[in-house]
Amino acid sequence: MDDQCHSHNSSAQQHVQENNDAALDTANEHTHKHLHHSAHAERGRDKMEFSKEPTYQDSNIHSHDPDGHQHVHQRNTPNGSTIPAVIPDAEKGSLDRQDSEEDPRTHALSSAYLKYRVFVHVFIWLLFTGPVRLIWNHTAVKFTDLIPERMRLPLGALVVVSVLLIGAFASPESLDNTRDNRAVSLFGLAVIIFVMWATSKNRKAIQWHTVIVGMFVQFIVALFVLRSGAGYNIFSFVSELARDLLGFADQGTTFLTATSVPKLGWFLVSVLPAVIFFVALVQLLYYWGTLQWLIQKFAVFFFWSMRVSGAEAVVAAASPFIGQGESAMLIKPFVAHLTQAELHQVMCSGFATIAGSVLVAYIALGVNGQALISSCVMSIPASLAISKLRYPETEETLTTGRCVIPDDDEHRAANSLHAFANGAWLGLKIAGMILATLLCIIAFLGLADGLLTWWGRYLNINDPPLTVELIVGYICYPIAFLLGVPRNADLLKVAQLIGTKLIAVRQSSSFSRNEFVAYTKLQTDPVYADLSPRSRLIATYALCGFANIGSLGTQIGVLSQIAPARGGDVSRLAVSALIAGALSTLTSASIAGLLVTNQAAYTSPSSASG
Repeated sequence: MDDQCHSHNSSAQQHVQENNDAALDTANEHTHKHLHHSAHAERGRDKMEFSKEPTYQDSNIHSHDPDGHQHVHQRNTPNGSTIPAVIPDAEKGSLDRQDSEEDPRTHALSSAYLKYRVFVHVFIWLLFTGPVRLIWNHTAVKFTDLIPERMRLPLGALVVVSVLLIGAFASPESLDNTRDNRAVSLFGLAVIIFVMWATSKNRKAIQWHTVIVGMFVQFIVALFVLRSGAGYNIFSFVSELARDLLGFADQGTTFLTATSVPKLGWFLVSVLPAVIFFVALVQLLYYWGTLQWLIQKFAVFFFWSMRVSGAEAVVAAASPFIGQGESAMLIKPFVAHLTQAELHQVMCSGFATIAGSVLVAYIALGVNGQALISSCVMSIPASLAISKLRYPETEETLTTGRCVIPDDDEHRAANSLHAFANGAWLGLKIAGMILATLLCIIAFLGLADGLLTWWGRYLNINDPPLTVELIVGYICYPIAFLLGVPRNADLLKVAQLIGTKLIAVRQSSSFSRNEFVAYTKLQTDPVYADLSPRSRLIATYALCGFANIGSLGTQIGVLSQIAPARGGDVSRLAVSALIAGALSTLTSASIAGLLVTNQAAYTSPSSASG
């Protein structure tokens, strides 16, 4: 394209490489006149733009039928004329409007929204944006302006270190929660940060603002959830809503099979149907414009607070409640346009935590509910900080400080039913990809165990047999030490639990996730019955994440199906994201070792409900 007709929609990011993604070419930007795009967006006031033209694959960003969805799609030409874009899709079907088709504008709720949307937006602004911004601008901003810019980052780091030291050593000692053990946990936290820095993809590009704020927020969230009943109740309520939402998929499974099938707990009939249902629901929300609005708000707020993009923030915030596969679906139109660092972060967030949809299974085992929920929430800022240490952002993104939304399938749907059906079909393809990838990865790991066991017999390693899990267990020995586990026989036991969680391929009778196997051993295996309260607490937090070999299949399956052309990037980044996600979870275990003094209260099942 000539320079005369090329204009770049730049973001507020500094010191990054300009992104040549065609979605950021203002010549490709346009507005939509259907009901779920606000008038503010059309006038450019919400920093939300819609763009066409593919970047990585032709099928991801496409033109639309103006008859079927009332779009104004125009492509600028050198002579100033415009070209309407109409590209049919045989698989999706024609979107030509028929006289008998119901117009979504006639829906009563939509009509009410169109009539009163000004008041709705004003209410949301007053509730979430206006007062907060007003107070912040007249307090923190004025105070920050008094500090020289070159001193702000060092002073911020000093404040975070001071808060960690005070939080770690101010509280009284109890049992084996001595200040010596807390010092080890704090040292372990520093080692994790150092290792991520030392192995960083580009140390010069690290945005230390993100790291400092992320670690600080993780500590504050830990205080809020662990030291206040309100914090626990809030996040427990959100997790329960997520479980209930995904649980509706069981009704569809029951209709297709029998009432007893969802209770089997098989991955095939408990996890995959929820994925299919959630993908369909997300497509519907994109058709209504709900998720575009949410991502736009996240883009502005999280760039201001943590220097991360809106897409990254949405996935990080959603992962503890809906799971790694479902959370990636929330940013489906953006996946093909994510930078390498964003892809790394999206996967890291999924690996760093467990989903609210499976919390009930772990609580049923006797694992403390408050410990699980606090670990999940603490891992949100931790995953952002650790991932940006390991793989800092060097490219311009679509959702940093403003939101450029690539046109996607949601604009091609004739109505809500069509969008929901498209989502169901996409969900089925994603579920099949997850199923096949998981099968092959776990089978390959079983093959590796078989070869190692055969070799171990010649080395007289029979009890226990030589397996990948055993090797990783010993590798995790220093990790258990750095987390602050008491320096006795508990060290090896906790290390083996972490190794089980990372590698195990054995199936529980009621579930198939590695962390479930590890939690089962922690709660029921006589070998772990004599763990001290501190060791049990740290193990509970360290196991609370999806960072395991099997989850690689889920992440690769979902992201590769959403954006097939990015499959190579996803595969290249997956192992790095897995390690970063695991370390993010371990930082939560370290902080729990610093803060929790009444350790028995967080290792007994009785407080799960309280």
